[in-house]
Amino acid sequence: MKVSVCRSCAPQTRFVDFLRDGLQGVEVESVDCMSGCTRAQTVAFRESGKVAYLFGDLTRDDLAELQNFISLYAASEDGTFADARVLGSLRSKAIARIPG
Repeated sequence: MKVSVCRSCAPQTRFVDFLRDGLQGVEVESVDCMSGCTRAQTVAFRESGKVAYLFGDLTRDDLAELQNFISLYAASEDGTFADARVLGSLRSKAIARIPG
């Protein structure tokens, strides 16, 4: 699984390092603009053959929800969920779900 963290518009300059420390077992990379500037901090999750997710308005307070999302996403065959409520507060922070 790859996690991409936008570095272009993010006011939280060390957010990528925070996620690298907090999200064990995934590759976390810093990337240029992902066009989510109005909802910074923007982070994308993707894995080959699965739906990709783009979230915005993330803060350090979302770490537990992101860890939960990673577990659910890894366990999902195609990256989709029968009920979006399992995403908790991330449900309202979703910007896009991109077909795999």
